[in-house]
Amino acid sequence: MNQENLNTEIIEEALLDLPLIALRGKVLFPKTVLNFDVGRPFSVKALNKATDDKSLVFIAAQKNPIIDNPRKRDIAEIGVVAKVKQLTKMPNGNMKASVDALYRAEIVRYTNTEGYFSAIVREVPYVNTENTVELEACFRLAKNAFYEYSLLDSRITKEVLATVSEITDANEFVDNAMSLMPCEISKVLNILSISDTKLRLTEAQKLFSRELEIAKIEKEISLKVRQNIDKSQKEYYLREQLRAIHDELGDDIDEEDALREKIKAKGLPEDVEQKALKEIDRLDKINPSSPDYSIILNYLDWLLELPFNEKTEDTGTLATAQEILDKDHFGLEKVKQRILEYIAVLKLTKKMRGPILCFVGPPGVGKTSVATSIARALNRKFVRMSLGGVKDEAEIRGHRRTYVGAMPGRIIYGLKTAGSANPVFLLDEIDKLSSDIHGDPASALLEVLDPEQNVTFRDRYMEIPYDLSDVMFITTANSLDTIPYPLLDRMEIIELSGYTGEEKVQIAKRYLIPKQLKLNGVPETKVDFTEDAIREIIEEYTMEAGVRGLERQIGSVIRKVAVKLGDNPKMRKQKLTAKVVCDYLGVKKRLKDVTPEVDEVGATVGLAWTQVGGTTLTIEVGLMRGKGELLLTGKLGDVMKESARAAISYIKSNAKRYGVDEELFEKNDIHVHVPEGATPKDGPSAGITMATAILSALTKKTVRHDVAMTGEITLRGKVLPIGGLKEKALAAYRQGIYTVIIPKANERDLAEIPDEIRKEIKFITAENVDEVFNVAINF
Repeated sequence: MNQENLNTEIIEEALLDLPLIALRGKVLFPKTVLNFDVGRPFSVKALNKATDDKSLVFIAAQKNPIIDNPRKRDIAEIGVVAKVKQLTKMPNGNMKASVDALYRAEIVRYTNTEGYFSAIVREVPYVNTENTVELEACFRLAKNAFYEYSLLDSRITKEVLATVSEITDANEFVDNAMSLMPCEISKVLNILSISDTKLRLTEAQKLFSRELEIAKIEKEISLKVRQNIDKSQKEYYLREQLRAIHDELGDDIDEEDALREKIKAKGLPEDVEQKALKEIDRLDKINPSSPDYSIILNYLDWLLELPFNEKTEDTGTLATAQEILDKDHFGLEKVKQRILEYIAVLKLTKKMRGPILCFVGPPGVGKTSVATSIARALNRKFVRMSLGGVKDEAEIRGHRRTYVGAMPGRIIYGLKTAGSANPVFLLDEIDKLSSDIHGDPASALLEVLDPEQNVTFRDRYMEIPYDLSDVMFITTANSLDTIPYPLLDRMEIIELSGYTGEEKVQIAKRYLIPKQLKLNGVPETKVDFTEDAIREIIEEYTMEAGVRGLERQIGSVIRKVAVKLGDNPKMRKQKLTAKVVCDYLGVKKRLKDVTPEVDEVGATVGLAWTQVGGTTLTIEVGLMRGKGELLLTGKLGDVMKESARAAISYIKSNAKRYGVDEELFEKNDIHVHVPEGATPKDGPSAGITMATAILSALTKKTVRHDVAMTGEITLRGKVLPIGGLKEKALAAYRQGIYTVIIPKANERDLAEIPDEIRKEIKFITAENVDEVFNVAINF
């Protein structure tokens, strides 16, 4: 036989044409034994074919075990040649096979796909390209990793583990170990397809380590779940035992019965009591380990803690209430008078719905603190709820109990905290409410602040009517502009204006200085705060309607004294004069409003109201060559722009009467500017101010710099009333302007201006703009 025939014979002997079985959900490795059921017709035929021949069969894994009728592309190209050791036919037509895997092989080509699969396969031996030392190291690491994993996998018995551990051949070890791993088909096939021994050991070790970590996590999770279940079962068992013991002894200390007694003893309204008893009946039927049990129990706790009949007794005498209010606050006569009226009517009628007051004023005038004093004066509990930034109506009405973590709204929560059904309830910063997709809290407050509706206020969590009519609701705001009208209509508005300089001095002496001395630990015997020092702080270091900044500056001065006192406890009494205060506080911080210092053409001082009090502003007008356009700058709002146009129109229509050449309007542009251009400005009250500045610019006549004015102008030259007169008067006074022109209709508001201001300022009333021009312009 020649060499060519010999090679051909060797190749033909190496290639085998064998029936093929596509194995689902399992990968068979060499040198292992597998018992499996065969039910698909093409697999049964393949087994029968194998037993008819040499009992050899090629077994390859099916890539996707879900497919019932696989095609060639669905079967792995590498598998094992196995010998069928035993074949048993089952009554249902299926077969149970036992095979012994011999060696690894790959498909060369398919020879039959009709009725069953058969293919030409070729053995693929393992290859060892590494030296013995490195291979031994990889072998040991893989064995250790498999051993650690097997300790956590209860499916691997000690006998199987011992058998695998005794294998000395690296490839045989990997094959046997991998046949025991519960890994994904794709990962196991990858190990089977690798020929290099070292690489197989490395990849197998990685897979063993990964499965070890997964097994550890699964064990931890399983342990936690089992502990929780065991705990719940134990609690339930103990509760049942305790119930049985109490029944045997005749004791009646059942939790549900105890709750019933508490409900009946609380004296709830009849409908509320019936609701509570129904919830207890539900509780009796629920397993204590159920989530509903804790939800109902929490609900009943809220019912028991809510004050239905618990009320504080109001102050007996008006004199006591007056004394408390005067002790806590200086001024605020309107507020004090309204509280005394409430107490007087309450004494006469014995029953009165709580008033709903709204304190409106700039920051720092005492809106929030006076609410605390009202509670003290009435001998009531005090609850404060800040509404700034609240967007969700559930904050007011609560969440339904169907939601996880549901709670009552802050109204009910506040009453529970107070422990009284008639507290003073402060809704702070009501003008800062907003709304979003979760609803409008301002609308939710309509029920709370309506005396006709809040008798039966229903919180979504509590689901019972609750009487809020005894609660005195007080709200605070810096401005009424952002409060919806329906809500505003339900409240009694009380305006708190800014303080005068003299009022601030008295407030500092009576309240702020003693408070800061106490806060900073400085004895009163160590400090003598002079009135000049207080006035220096007010006039040079603060610019506000309230006293918040004043208190901060006083605190800063006292802390400087505290530093000296800390260094020298025996220090003599410090006399704080205006000069000492300047040394302590440094550079003067107050920037006065910029107003003309001399009479100028086209420059007029106006008065404006802001949320932080009154202020002065200078309106400037200039003429330039142009086409008769009106230029408006200074970040003016729409209303203010319309006032400027109205003023121009009035002067145009009366140009001859004021001696103005009509051609000036056609050949010149008129530029109206209000300084501090970054600050938004709006409102109609600058109408007469702009008219005066425009007429001055057109006639080249100067305007008096010591006169300020405020008022709206019409096209007929009428001067209409404005708001915020007190704040505007205070602003003129602070600026040193002692002549103020106001609308005739605002003459009645002069009574609200403090006497010290009225004595210093000359108020001139005007019904039409001619009266304004005659006073302000130097004709």
